[in-house]
Amino acid sequence: MRILMVGAGAVGGYYGGRLLEAKKDITFLVRSGRKKQLEARGLRIESVHGDATLTPLLLVAGENSEAFDLIILSPKAYHLDQIMEDMAPYVGEETLIMPLLNGMAHMERLQQRFGADRVLGGLCFIESTLNQEGDVIQTSKVHRLAYGEWNGGTSERVQKIQEFFADANAQFDLSEQIQTEAWHKYLYITTLSGITTLMKSSVGPIKEAPNGMELVEQLFRECIAVMEAVDAPIASDILEKWMVTFEKQGYKTKSSMLRDMEKGLYVEADHLQGYLLKLAKEQEVETPLLRIVYNNLKIYEENLVSAKL
Repeated sequence: MRILMVGAGAVGGYYGGRLLEAKKDITFLVRSGRKKQLEARGLRIESVHGDATLTPLLLVAGENSEAFDLIILSPKAYHLDQIMEDMAPYVGEETLIMPLLNGMAHMERLQQRFGADRVLGGLCFIESTLNQEGDVIQTSKVHRLAYGEWNGGTSERVQKIQEFFADANAQFDLSEQIQTEAWHKYLYITTLSGITTLMKSSVGPIKEAPNGMELVEQLFRECIAVMEAVDAPIASDILEKWMVTFEKQGYKTKSSMLRDMEKGLYVEADHLQGYLLKLAKEQEVETPLLRIVYNNLKIYEENLVSAKL
């Protein structure tokens, strides 16, 4: 099986690196600047699960290559339009596509562009970032990547992927309910990123604040109300589960969106909070706190653009 990992950042670099470490046939589709960095330094992983320095096969958009069996997408959602253009030449008649992007908005766009049958569900749970040298720094005990048929169940093709992933040093899980898992993760990261960016704080001070956990629960409930209105396949006890998970987060835990804001980077406001607000408007669901969260992020984006002019 030949795999193309689109992106070699904190997510793609980690999971792709673990596959490369296991001697799998994997190529990274990267930008020219990242290619030069990786050629000079190698793909370096510093992880609680073991370090690695690897020499990856690299491809820049426009360079010739045969079609791949599986294409895994790892960049941020705001790059999706460019990603689809860059990867299109490497999609063959039998190519499967596995997006690891946050949220749900990308699924319909990928299905429309490449065909619903070839787009699998995918998501990951990991804390990782790139340092100034471009090395992958992975700090969480959890390094799980889940994937499966979008409409549920299993199939021969995803079982082959399971066999391919089996001996890599990361948790690659074949899920028979990947759509439910994707909605559940969407709910959690939308709330976690929303509340931490609104408060500009790690989780600890939010939990200690007089109304902190009440606001966390309110944001969860608003997101759940939207998801229920569109018949998303979420569990009836998901609020209780995610509230317990939030309570257990470490004092210094931050969402990746907050870390991106602290670095002056763009954020996935439209893909996460914005998409839910779009659904809320269509379904006439009131989401006052979610609107405040989204407005805070859009003001940040406007100020960021102004600062770069």
